[in-house]
Formats: sequence, structure tokens, C-alpha cells
Amino acid sequence: MAKLITEQTQMNRRKKGVQILKAQAKKHNAKSSTKVKPKYISKAQRAKLEMGAIDENASVAI
Repeated sequence: MAKLITEQTQMNRRKKGVQILKAQAKKHNAKSSTKVKPKYISKAQRAKLEMGAIDENASVAI
């Protein structure tokens, strides 16, 4: 019975260590992947940019 209890505590300790390492790797990957993500542009800003693009196209066509 004592052997069973020690095996369980060893497995739990090992499992906890693996969980910590996985969590650290997940956080690291999340931090490093944010640089690839494009900057957020608000809806109002997108509308302004679109209006500017329309104005440029209209002036080029004339």
C-alpha cells in the first residue's frame, strides 16, 4: 500500500511539472505570435481610409 501511495505522489509531482512547462511554453508562444498580428484599425478609421481611397481614384480618373 505504501508503494502505491509513493508512486501516485511521484506521478502527481511529475504531472504538475509537465503542466507548468506546458503553460510556460503556451505563454511564450502567445507573446511571440502577437508581433505577426496586424495592428487594429477602428471602423471609423477604416471608413476614413476608404473615403480617401475613393477620392484618390476619382481624381485620377479625371
